[in-house]
Amino acid sequence: MTSTTQRRLSWTLAAPAAGLFVLAVSWGRHPSSPVSALIGVFLIAAVLAAVHHAEVVAHRVGEPFGSLVLAVAVTVIEVALIVTLMVGGAGKDTSTLARDTVFAAVMISANGIVGLALLVGALRHHLAHFNPEGTGSALATVITLASVTLVLPRFTTTTPGPEFSSAQLAFAAVASLALYALFVFTQTVRHRDFFLPVPTDRDGPHDLDGDGHADPPSARTALVSLGLLMTALVAVVGLAKVVSPAIESGVASLGFPAAVVGVVIALLVLLPESIAAVRSAARDDAQTSLNLAYGSAIASIGLTIPTIALATVWLDDPLELGLEPMQVVLLAITAVVSVLTVVPGRAKPLNGGVHLVLLAAFVFLSAQP
Repeated sequence: MTSTTQRRLSWTLAAPAAGLFVLAVSWGRHPSSPVSALIGVFLIAAVLAAVHHAEVVAHRVGEPFGSLVLAVAVTVIEVALIVTLMVGGAGKDTSTLARDTVFAAVMISANGIVGLALLVGALRHHLAHFNPEGTGSALATVITLASVTLVLPRFTTTTPGPEFSSAQLAFAAVASLALYALFVFTQTVRHRDFFLPVPTDRDGPHDLDGDGHADPPSARTALVSLGLLMTALVAVVGLAKVVSPAIESGVASLGFPAAVVGVVIALLVLLPESIAAVRSAARDDAQTSLNLAYGSAIASIGLTIPTIALATVWLDDPLELGLEPMQVVLLAITAVVSVLTVVPGRAKPLNGGVHLVLLAAFVFLSAQP
């Protein structure tokens, strides 16, 4: 084992434990800005460690299960952050936090992760190749989930404002969970081959399992990484809760709208997905990148909305899920552009650039609506 590999293993083993230690020391306290910045360093280290261990587990179980592992993992972070911020937001209006975070996750996944992965893959390998049948099914699921849970509340009339009634929220939660389960069944059982990496002439002879990677790790290594992944996720959720007041204060001091808090949370929790997707694209495996991107968006809606709906039993604030008109327009443009990107089954650098411009527009207009 080389010294570089040993250093990588040592920090990926130490980061989750260090994150838990910092969490134990800082939990329940109100750290100053410099201390919050230091905690943020441990938070980022825990996120990067989570990426590494999630990739180890994903490599062991293979595609598309590997993408599913990481998508569910980051969604657990997102759900935990939203619920803890809403429960702990005494005296603050948190009614739109779930909407802003979920919508930001969809936009970052469908435009940021997809755009960056396609840009990197196409620039490095001339064209980024993927299976349009599986990717199209994932995109259709994202559009349907986003429309039912985030667009329809703006137009329903049973309750005033962009809110669902209790019955409507229950329907949206059940429908989201059912559609997520159906997608997972399709991706991992019935039509798994539609979500497997597209073979290329550049696959090396060392690739015995044909997935575009080096041979998978042992079962023992995967189990250790699974345990460390869970540890890292606990550290990420806890540390993010600790530094969230600093994030909210920073957003407020800059004069940005409260919706920017949701964008920051989504950027944080999707960092593991983004890194893993770019790495896959650089290996000429755009299919895995798109599995990660759209799988994350599907999990973000399909698991977050039912959880938040259940949490409303204990929350006093109303739950506003309906998007603002500008957000609806951005979602509609994203849907049209995504369809045009996915249908050919291959993408040029231009396709990635178009999605990144849409992400930039979303981030800029969130700060300057």
